[in-house]
Amino acid sequence: MQQSFPIPLSLIRLRTALIMLALTVALPGSIMAASLWADKTEEEPYISPTLVYTNSEGVTEEALTYSGNAPFTVTLKANATHTQGWTSHFEWRIMKDGDDTPFIVRYEEDTEVTFTNAGSYNIYLYATFAQGNDSIKYAEEYWAHETPLRITISESKLVMPNAFSPNGDNINDIYKAKEYQSLIEFHAYIFNRWGQKLYEWTDPADGWDGTIDGKDVKPGVYFCLVKAKGSDGREYNIRKDVNLLRGYTETTNRE
Repeated sequence: MQQSFPIPLSLIRLRTALIMLALTVALPGSIMAASLWADKTEEEPYISPTLVYTNSEGVTEEALTYSGNAPFTVTLKANATHTQGWTSHFEWRIMKDGDDTPFIVRYEEDTEVTFTNAGSYNIYLYATFAQGNDSIKYAEEYWAHETPLRITISESKLVMPNAFSPNGDNINDIYKAKEYQSLIEFHAYIFNRWGQKLYEWTDPADGWDGTIDGKDVKPGVYFCLVKAKGSDGREYNIRKDVNLLRGYTETTNRE
């Protein structure tokens, strides 16, 4: 799946800067007009909604789009400015791609949402600022010319290997998922040939190191059972033999 890249926040205000520059060029002798326009813009409330999330490396990112796996937890930030003295009302509308009706509505200025289902989502922030008889609205007319925040959650995948070699060479030492993405539930078990449960884990990034209570088990065939569920609703019920090859040394292709 093609990975999208965060859009720098500096681009959000590029339009404002270009408009101010055009005004100054068009009216070179009207410094007062440009100044008054700039002052008015600075005094009026404005929104610059963004997505704030922690990436797979533990780094906080702020962007306008995201494409990746579920579950995905994100904070929707209004980034409202110049709101002092104004009464604010916020309404986040989250819509599935192609729908006209939101399936999630939130009324906080900043709100946290977790996406667990595969698909693409458009996110709109409707905001109203009132001060006496004055009001400023960011609603249908505003979003008719602006691009909403967008989140794309990939379909699920889960592949378990049939062998591993826990010999300390740091190559295939752990029995774990070979490939996985967008899993919202995961539970794996290892059994011996007599049906005795030896190990279990619930994070697809983890796995079994071929030991019980810190002691190596014998090489041979074991049994793996995995029950999982993807963000797209797909259910996995994987049953397979696992060959533990302790004396086997793997080599890497160095061509």
